[in-house]
Amino acid sequence: MGKILAVVSTIPHKVGGGAPIFLVETEKEQQEVAFLLEKILDANAHDLKNGTMILVDHKG
Repeated sequence: MGKILAVVSTIPHKVGGGAPIFLVETEKEQQEVAFLLEKILDANAHDLKNGTMILVDHKG
């Protein structure tokens, strides 16, 4: 089972919880931020197709 390291969303009222949340204004900005975090955190970005992407560590 993976661990959610971060959330990147364009819809603030749809996200919450214990992982860091990055709020962005556009889908383009969402993808840019998610893919940068993917490299920085050595994680995998997953698009939930609802305005939210999650960054998951599948290794630990």
